[in-house]
Amino acid sequence: MQGRVLAFDFGLNHIGVAVGSEELMTAQGLTALKAQNGVPQERALANLFAQWQPEFCVVGLPINMDGTAEFMTARATKFAQRLAQTFALPVYLKDERLSSVEAKAEIFAHHGGYRALVRSKAKVDATAAKIILESFFEQGGRYAPEHRLVE
Repeated sequence: MQGRVLAFDFGLNHIGVAVGSEELMTAQGLTALKAQNGVPQERALANLFAQWQPEFCVVGLPINMDGTAEFMTARATKFAQRLAQTFALPVYLKDERLSSVEAKAEIFAHHGGYRALVRSKAKVDATAAKIILESFFEQGGRYAPEHRLVE
């Protein structure tokens, strides 16, 4: 499918993953990759790219509420740069402020309340990646000036 996108909610221990269609402007959470200090297992990551064959990727960029960089900002940017180099695809950075809060609220409201939140950290991370991608599409996708292409 043309315009297929993989999105990532970066974390040091888990990286949420979603897939979407730029053409249809839809997204769905897939999984969360286990990571060690922000680096996922290479095989798991390669398998995702082989299965979904994205045209480009989106990585959520953690920043403070006032728009300034935080500790995780540089780490997420480095992850995005590795994706761009490893898979030779365009990778866009998307402000992800409050995506995890929104993901928890969505899971709480629609997928089993507090128990669903406690049982599945992976679902929270995958849902956060989905929310990042939906927001990316809603704000103009790769043509929006605020979505920075990784160099």
